[in-house]
Amino acid sequence: MASSLPGESPGGTTITSPISIAAPPLEWLQGTWSVTHSTLPMWRKAKNVRITYKIIPPTSPSGPTLLDDEVTSEPTRRTLFPQPNSIRGVDTPDGEGAWNWRGKGWLKIASSHWEVLGWGERGDEKWAVTWFAPSMFTPAGVDIYSSKTEGISEPLYKEILREFEQLDAKEIADLVKADMKEVKIEY
Repeated sequence: MASSLPGESPGGTTITSPISIAAPPLEWLQGTWSVTHSTLPMWRKAKNVRITYKIIPPTSPSGPTLLDDEVTSEPTRRTLFPQPNSIRGVDTPDGEGAWNWRGKGWLKIASSHWEVLGWGERGDEKWAVTWFAPSMFTPAGVDIYSSKTEGISEPLYKEILREFEQLDAKEIADLVKADMKEVKIEY
């Protein structure tokens, strides 16, 4: 189920449920994104959260195209345990718009599942909404990404929130309503 946001023409900005997603092309997803809003508690103690996706071509003719993924952030305060400022992993496709992430290095023990819930463009701004299944380190969560370093525009963010209220996936809509917070961006 895809529904255009208010004021958009057909084929414009959309939010889709994870059940019937039209995934973005990998070339569109490739690049660096600012995480502007999230329900994940780990981003409450971080600022300037950025995710960079790079395409890893298949190693064989029948092999999958993978994504190299690096998450960078800066802590906003001191914590008992040091916070990494970079987390690297590899994403393997798991259906249309769905991925399984596996950490690299000492994080190779960590894995998670994530899906693109919606994506689009408005003028010079690209945006994406992702959902993460619970993992050994985090609860289930939703992130909003913007291609702009300074983050998503306020009118577009409000439209995305309104679309969440229309989702058939009540559990995800309720999570967003209860826990969505702005992620600090300071450049």
